[in-house]
Amino acid sequence: MGEAIQDKPTVGFKIGLLGLGTVGTGTAQILLNPVQRHPLVAELELYRVGVRSLDKPRAVDLPADRFTTDLESIVTDPAVDIVVEVIGGLEPARSLMLTAIAHGKHVVTANKAAIARFGDEIFTAATEAGVYVLLEAAVGGGIPVIEPLKQSLCANRIHTVMGIVNGTTNYILTRMQTEGGDFADILADAQQLGYAEADPTADVDGLDAADKIAILASLAFGGRIKLPEVHCEGIRQVSAADIAYADKLGFVIKLLAVAKRTPQIAPDDPEHLQVRVHPTLIPKIHPLASVNDVNNAILIEGDPVGQVMFFGPGAGAGPTASAVVSDILNIAAILTVGRGSQTSLEGKALLDPLLACSHQHYCAIAPMDELITRFYARFSTNDTPGVIGKLGTCFGDHNVSLESVVQTDIHGESAEIVVVTHNVREGNFHQALAEIRAMPSVNRVASVLRVL
Repeated sequence: MGEAIQDKPTVGFKIGLLGLGTVGTGTAQILLNPVQRHPLVAELELYRVGVRSLDKPRAVDLPADRFTTDLESIVTDPAVDIVVEVIGGLEPARSLMLTAIAHGKHVVTANKAAIARFGDEIFTAATEAGVYVLLEAAVGGGIPVIEPLKQSLCANRIHTVMGIVNGTTNYILTRMQTEGGDFADILADAQQLGYAEADPTADVDGLDAADKIAILASLAFGGRIKLPEVHCEGIRQVSAADIAYADKLGFVIKLLAVAKRTPQIAPDDPEHLQVRVHPTLIPKIHPLASVNDVNNAILIEGDPVGQVMFFGPGAGAGPTASAVVSDILNIAAILTVGRGSQTSLEGKALLDPLLACSHQHYCAIAPMDELITRFYARFSTNDTPGVIGKLGTCFGDHNVSLESVVQTDIHGESAEIVVVTHNVREGNFHQALAEIRAMPSVNRVASVLRVL
């Protein structure tokens, strides 16, 4: 008889989990239940869990000695291999991630706010320390988009990344579309139902989407993004009237996050990016127009792949935890085959260049005034002869070409006029708008939105 086959020794990776809220609990439940998942999940040990209170009831079954309120002790523990940060916010998340990196630990995070603001500091430290910082869960919940940008699409020259990346605003706009309600009423209802936070500022003012598009742009275009340079508008100014007019014109309104290369007029022109967030009229036939409720979708256009779109739930315990654990498995897989332990001549760990984030330069962001786009504008005017002609003349004087001008509703002595432009320079449009606001026959500019 031959010799008995020895069982392969277990590798095992110890996970330090910072936070046991919605996402942290979902992550723990996956790690504690590896049945019918990838075999490597069974090699992951939930070693320490950092929480705010030891007395709170938990939805996960772990020995009491695994929990601690001392999060610093987790990120400095020599036994911990991978730190998972799901506490959110800027501090102490930033400091804990940096401390973990300084102690040679790989980091997985779902924290788009911290990465968008401190990514340069965090990734520089990670490169110096020879460790990974992975963030699939930071954008799009359970939708795999970060890793495809790094790996599956890395042979492409990316032209555009755009999408619906905030579920709260998409839910509000979807209900405004289907019910004809106003923003404030539907926001209040969304808060009662738990789809919007008590303080909805980050969502409805576009700040959350700006964090996310900054991260996607950095990955797609191979450079760091300064968050203050991301143009950001929210959806507070979108009214039921705008939703209705858009519908009649063949559009739906979505909060769109866009990052794209600007066309170069000459080959030696410096390349700039557009990185922006704003409500946008999207043609009903466009793939993003049918993305409704709390769902997210990111459309990527590159050469030679063409257009690809990633669609799915953009938040929630299950989807986000799925992305967190996929990042943990990526790191565990690299460590298992030993690539992460190889060192350079300088003694630094050699990282997989497709997973690490090592670019150092900052992308140049084009000024919004130079943007070429279409506009929708709604004016409240006096119902007097010649007012449409005056609007048209003013726009023409500023090289703004109009696709359509429609007088829609008349209320007593007032009328509403809706204008849709051809592609125009944004600076020219706003110069015309400033003159129109000063016209005696124009009561107010009720709404201005961009058109895809």
